[in-house]
Amino acid sequence: MSLPAAFLTAVERLIPRERRFDDPLSTLAFGTDASFYRLIPKLVVRVESEAEVVALLQLAQAERVPVTFRAAGTSLSGQAISDSVLIVLGDNWNGRDIREGGTQIRLQPGVIGAQANAWLAPFGRKIGPDPASINACKIGGIVANNASGMCCGTAQNSYQTLAGLRLVLADGSVLDTEDAASVAAFEQHHAALLEQLAELGRETRANPELAAKIRHKYRLKNTTGLSLNTLVDYDRPLDILSHLMVGSEGILGFISAVTYDTVPDHPHKASALIVFPTVETCCQAVPVLKRQPVSAVELLDRRSLRSVQNMAGMPAWVKDLSGQACALLIESRAASQSLLHEQLAQIMASLAEFPVEKQVDFSEDPLVYNQLWRIRKDTFPAVGAARETGTTVIIEDVTFPVERLAAGVNCLLALFDKHGYAEAIIFGHALEGNLHFVFTQGFDDPAQVARYAAFMDDVAQLVAVEFGGSLKAEHGTGRNMAPFVELEWGSDAYQLMWRIKTLLDPAGILNPDVQLSRNAQIHLKHLKPLPAADAIVDKCIECGFCEPVCPSKGLTLSPRQRIVIWRDIQAKRRAGEDTTQLERDYQYQGLDTCAATGLCAQRCPVNINTGDLVRQLRAEQATHQRTATWLAEHFHTAMQGTRAALHAANGARLLLGAPLLAKTSDVLRRWSGNQLPQWTPAMPQPLRLATPPAPVADARPRVVYLAACVSRAMGPAAGDAEQVPLFTKTRQLLEKAGFQVVFPDHQDALCCGQPFASKGYPAQAEAKKQELVAALLKASRGGLDPVYCDTSPCTLRLLQDGLDPRLQLHDPVKFIREQLLERLEFSPQQQPVAVHVTCSTQHLGEAQGLIDIVRRCTREVVIPEGIHCCGFAGDKGFTTPELNDHALRTLKDAVQTCTEGISTSRTCEIGLSSHSGIDYHGLVYLVDRVTRPKAAP
Repeated sequence: MSLPAAFLTAVERLIPRERRFDDPLSTLAFGTDASFYRLIPKLVVRVESEAEVVALLQLAQAERVPVTFRAAGTSLSGQAISDSVLIVLGDNWNGRDIREGGTQIRLQPGVIGAQANAWLAPFGRKIGPDPASINACKIGGIVANNASGMCCGTAQNSYQTLAGLRLVLADGSVLDTEDAASVAAFEQHHAALLEQLAELGRETRANPELAAKIRHKYRLKNTTGLSLNTLVDYDRPLDILSHLMVGSEGILGFISAVTYDTVPDHPHKASALIVFPTVETCCQAVPVLKRQPVSAVELLDRRSLRSVQNMAGMPAWVKDLSGQACALLIESRAASQSLLHEQLAQIMASLAEFPVEKQVDFSEDPLVYNQLWRIRKDTFPAVGAARETGTTVIIEDVTFPVERLAAGVNCLLALFDKHGYAEAIIFGHALEGNLHFVFTQGFDDPAQVARYAAFMDDVAQLVAVEFGGSLKAEHGTGRNMAPFVELEWGSDAYQLMWRIKTLLDPAGILNPDVQLSRNAQIHLKHLKPLPAADAIVDKCIECGFCEPVCPSKGLTLSPRQRIVIWRDIQAKRRAGEDTTQLERDYQYQGLDTCAATGLCAQRCPVNINTGDLVRQLRAEQATHQRTATWLAEHFHTAMQGTRAALHAANGARLLLGAPLLAKTSDVLRRWSGNQLPQWTPAMPQPLRLATPPAPVADARPRVVYLAACVSRAMGPAAGDAEQVPLFTKTRQLLEKAGFQVVFPDHQDALCCGQPFASKGYPAQAEAKKQELVAALLKASRGGLDPVYCDTSPCTLRLLQDGLDPRLQLHDPVKFIREQLLERLEFSPQQQPVAVHVTCSTQHLGEAQGLIDIVRRCTREVVIPEGIHCCGFAGDKGFTTPELNDHALRTLKDAVQTCTEGISTSRTCEIGLSSHSGIDYHGLVYLVDRVTRPKAAP
């Protein structure tokens, strides 16, 4: 059914067109969350204020239109999808208020969990919840799902650490529990509602059997159904209401802000891995450890260890473990190292009597404990990467009473065998009896769906009835456990949940069929297809972990959404459907506005680089092979053309003035179909290099200077305070440090191939790369001398897919870090400096190195929040400037205390300068300014 016309008309008046989406591409893209369900919304609305949420809910209430809220869409159980109206958070939900030395923090729902912890880190604090998705999930979802994690347990989740809440109910009414005026107004206008909640609490506490059951259920980790514990924990109706919102999965209202009591984030930690010979001995150790000073105890069964044993970097002994082995990964944290050592001795003493098959002792070495935690963290993606194309990965989330944990594990293993899930693995948070089991499942034929249905029936019976456990410990009930809530809780508690739902959402418009459903088969409806699309992306599990680092998210599509749409296009093609319009829309949304920098791969659990797919599709469209070949073979001429174009632009600036030229170039760019570049005041002036001197025979160490083509063609902008070109500044710094700088022959004809690769001409790109490698080998005397490349993207391009092992190639950060720090005396400046860590610097593993160098140079370093990629992407800042605009929309406010910015990519610096109001320069400018040569010993 379509949405009511009156509702649509009202929404059109309320929400601007650019924040309303009803076209097939957008609704499909937003119809995907991290779960294995899919609903296609009829309308997607991006909201930027609480007032808009209030108005939308009032309209939805009046017209009986179902709505669903979404923050990050990392929910695993189908909580964040809708076939009606999907309300997603825009940019303006990132507010925070740190209070009382970090002991409290108030957050809006759009804040990513890891960002909240970054804000709290200087205070030695963090929020209590620590879900595995904390780098992507947002506070709204963390609270709405009562998400927890490896260290959180039941004592530090959102329910237990909640200090205040601002919420919007289904009728549009607002309550802020920390605002006395808001509370008074709410109590006046909603007295009947509050009295009914108070009465529900009194009834529940007066029912000894029900009250005891609720207390027992929340002794365990439990997110099945509504948070009934609030009815026995609190008698004040406002407290009952605010705590009911925790874990309500959007079925009771919208969480507009939350205040947490934070918890200590101890700086000293150590981890150990203890492998026991059997599941029984492993699980018997858990209650013992629960009494010890441990912060996390993670269980890994033999199947999960087997899933990662062949991964690079895994200890060789993992392959040799016995068939029944079961491991515990143990972490302890403390405020001081001496206290930590006391704790470690106490922990190991408590395990002295247990038989052990293999043991990695406690280590404080980051290399050791990170490797141990990698074993745990790689188990889920290992199953995902090994699954058959067309199947999905399902991760379930149950709790057994800790005292019966071994029996629970063995019963689950038996169910895997019974239903034919040979690949299934078990791992989890042992201290709470919380186990995750991961398996692969196809939904493309009725037999597979029937197998899944039978398996879930058995799991529900096993966990909820036979063991009295929780069917959902921390992932939320969603759609996949909604039919089993009554089985777990019993009729009285289940009807109590429905009474609460009806009381707070009488029209039933909030997230229907999530958590509570009258449809006993809802967990088998709307199952998401994952059709084959391309080998590059077929392993995608649509988790959304990639999205926070994508510069086009919110402008067009995110990596997850690019894959979703390409899968759909391929499936429709195979079915013989017309995809012309969808592909036309995808051209801009999916291809033209993708920066293709590959940061998504760093966040992806299965290492998918969506940029690789985009480059491949661009290559299929590339129709100017001869032109590309000619440019590759006559690159010197192309460089002259670039300089001529910059000369023309500079002349136009002098003639027309900067403001008029900017407006004129924007019109011409649009008229040309993005073929002509966008001019900005940060546009470089042309640079013509003098012939470099020949090398001389002296005692100085030699370095081969590879100047990128952009460094050879582009000088500073006319208005830049620094008028020395990067090429000259780099040479000056290297010579200051005592190096003789030499250059490859015919350098103006050389190129790493990146411009050709990004445009879809891989053959020409590879030819240029090999030509450059040969020139560098000659200049470096067969690899004897190090090579300094002044632009990090070119360095990365040369290193990708292998580089001649004789070459010692350095980007600016690595060379300064390894070669110059010991040769230069630093005198830090007082002025703060903004740092942009380019995508290539991140890929090269030099992000921290860059920040550390800048910290040597200045008293204050500013790293803008939430900007992972500038979106300039080679030349896209010229041809698709809206991508750069969108990626850097928050930059100016973030760097307003700075007078200079630092980066390692000349083209990135053009966009950064344009959007920040300050000049961005290469790292060498800052290093040169604050250093002098060290005196000889």
